[in-house]
Amino acid sequence: MNSATSTQEIERQRQLVFNKQPAINIVAPCKLHDGVIRHSTFEKNRYMLSFLQSSDEVRFFIPASGSGSRMFQFLYDFLSYPSEETRGKTERFLNAIEDFAFFELLPFELKEKVRNYTIDLDDFVSYLLKEEGLGLGIMPKGLLPFHRSRSFILNAFQEQLLQGIRLREKNVDFHFTINPVFDAEIQQTLNSVKELTGRKCETSTSHQDPTTDAIAFDINQDPVQRSSGELLTRPSGHGALLNNLNQQRADIIFIKNIDNVQHESRADTSVDHLRYLGGLLQVIRDELKAIYNQSEPHEKLVKLNEKYQIFDASTEFSKLSRRDLIALINKPLRVCGMVRNEGQPGGGPFWVEENGKKSKQIVEKSQIDMKGNQYRLMVQSQFFNPVLMAVSTKDFDDEYFNLHDFCDEEKYFIVDKKFEGNPIQFMERPGLWNGSMADWLTVFVEVPSATFTPVKTALDLLTPEHRDLEK
Repeated sequence: MNSATSTQEIERQRQLVFNKQPAINIVAPCKLHDGVIRHSTFEKNRYMLSFLQSSDEVRFFIPASGSGSRMFQFLYDFLSYPSEETRGKTERFLNAIEDFAFFELLPFELKEKVRNYTIDLDDFVSYLLKEEGLGLGIMPKGLLPFHRSRSFILNAFQEQLLQGIRLREKNVDFHFTINPVFDAEIQQTLNSVKELTGRKCETSTSHQDPTTDAIAFDINQDPVQRSSGELLTRPSGHGALLNNLNQQRADIIFIKNIDNVQHESRADTSVDHLRYLGGLLQVIRDELKAIYNQSEPHEKLVKLNEKYQIFDASTEFSKLSRRDLIALINKPLRVCGMVRNEGQPGGGPFWVEENGKKSKQIVEKSQIDMKGNQYRLMVQSQFFNPVLMAVSTKDFDDEYFNLHDFCDEEKYFIVDKKFEGNPIQFMERPGLWNGSMADWLTVFVEVPSATFTPVKTALDLLTPEHRDLEK
């Protein structure tokens, strides 16, 4: 019995799961000029130039262990429980089948049957998704063929590398958190891009620590056991990757999701805005360090806060001792891109109050009371979190923080799922960009929606952002 399933740990997690989930007290959504900054094109160019001229070490941190099976869930649903909704999605999928990059991987005979409408739908879906065919339903999402680019087929891992190395001529490194089962395939797909481009970049991978897995409980609050007698555990969300992020060593770390990538021919906007976020992070970090080195930093901090809106405008810096003020600013720093809210599911930027203090947080909808005033504040949000951020994890003495010191362990999630048809509950650790970064210095800036093109279903690959600009 390891530490994740000790008697003490079982009881601790039981109390967390069956107690009321800690409430989030939203004061207001962050809005333009009230928590979210907008820079002009001229200002953005200045920050981009700062990034391009710097010698800072740069690394991408990209969670990439998620399965691709959800991309095809509408096909599974149509075959099992056909409805008007799933029928429409399936028809659109089949009518556009030759537009998907993975169509190139089909045997010629199967392509002909698809073109001639002589293939059985069940057989075709099985071939696409199951191991004896293409196996798209069992691959990590990052290995699925996303795009055609001239004579090549590119998956999300490869597109992330191609986009990242465009940021600057100096080396850019990449770290992916992956499912270890697919380690060899992932290494191969990354190496192929490095060989084709001739660019020297370091790529590394890590796995979510299984000791962070959550224990599943049944409706009687008892731990669920598998038929083998082992306790049933579940990965405890992307917050479990805080351990992995804590090990990264770079001056600037870009965090983004594996499926938020554009076709290589349409990546200019994202590349520019990553440079912008990186350059802005450098400038803010340097200005904070200059304040740290002053004997009377209060007035400078007031002006800095007016410019970047890191702290609540009512913060009385003049009443803080120099020691308290330094403790206030000597923390990990993140600059987060925010896109206009167009009804996307997921979290957003909010002013949150706790213990009489207001701070800026990225809050998930699942953390918000879905009735009353909190719900009304949620639906007023102008912006959405696309998980596009540049972060600094060093202190003013150039030493790396222990990121666990800035996590709010009370901001966990309670998840309801099923196992063998029976309801189960378990906890997810505070989200990596939610509670795990609760005590970070946070700057929110507006970025265009062209930087947010996630692939949640296979049908998203039909949007213009995932098609070759030249066609």
